[in-house]
Amino acid sequence: MDVYTLLREFADSWFLIGMFGFFVGAILWSWRPGSARAQQAAALVPFAHDDAPASRKGLKS
Repeated sequence: MDVYTLLREFADSWFLIGMFGFFVGAILWSWRPGSARAQQAAALVPFAHDDAPASRKGLKS
């Protein structure tokens, strides 16, 4: 058995299971009870400087 076949079999089985586990874990992590505050803060990022424009300090145009 050559290296390519070995890696191909690994990618078709265990790696696929691992990636699916990571996907499910990421979904469960975002739905945990403590993440509501972080999600709310991320949702309000576009409106952070709604009253006044952001500081242009350090920006060159």
